[in-house]
Amino acid sequence: MNIAIIPARGGSKRIKKKNIKDFCGKPIISYSIEIAKKSKVFDKIFVSTDDKEIADIAKSFGAEVPFLREKNLSDDFTGTHNVIGSFVQKLIESGSKINHACCIYATAPLIQISDLLKGLDLIKENKWDMVFAATSYNYPVSRSFRIKTDKSLEMLFEDKFNSRSQDLEDVYHDAGQFYWSKPEIWMGENPGYGSSSSVVLLPNWRVQDIDNLEDWRRAELIFSTLTDLNNK
Repeated sequence: MNIAIIPARGGSKRIKKKNIKDFCGKPIISYSIEIAKKSKVFDKIFVSTDDKEIADIAKSFGAEVPFLREKNLSDDFTGTHNVIGSFVQKLIESGSKINHACCIYATAPLIQISDLLKGLDLIKENKWDMVFAATSYNYPVSRSFRIKTDKSLEMLFEDKFNSRSQDLEDVYHDAGQFYWSKPEIWMGENPGYGSSSSVVLLPNWRVQDIDNLEDWRRAELIFSTLTDLNNK
């Protein structure tokens, strides 16, 4: 079977109760649960959390929370890969037969079903250890610089300073939405951004990482705009 696992711990620091905070009228985690249901590609939709309030809200929107996450997997330093890997291992030990597991972030209301389906098609090719959503930077990173302690500037790629924008290589980053992989990969080492991974490319105007309240507001504006366009 194919499963979705939504990691949602309770101890968010920068945005209080981030994973269940109201986003355009509903708890933000509800959008990840609902898009997983609407995609019709998952036999089970789980939420991995250490927080009973999050668990109750997740269940009310149709997700399963078969157990609460252990404390040692709920700190500020444990990575998503280990959280999903532990969850997958427990399911397998309880007798579940899993073909593919997709991690969907709880704070990813901009996910589109078509992107999830593209990711599934890629992972089913059996060429990749992991397939995830990515996008291009919206400004050439080769032109980036740092501001030093004395307020002066330092180019990170000084040799690119006089290059034309069209001559600079496109580079990409994780969109922070979803990650398809097989159970054995989740339970092993993270394959990272290497030759064994591939991506579903998204337009950067449809991607917003949510780390602070300014990000939150920007994501709500993008979501509202997309909703208005889809309703026309």
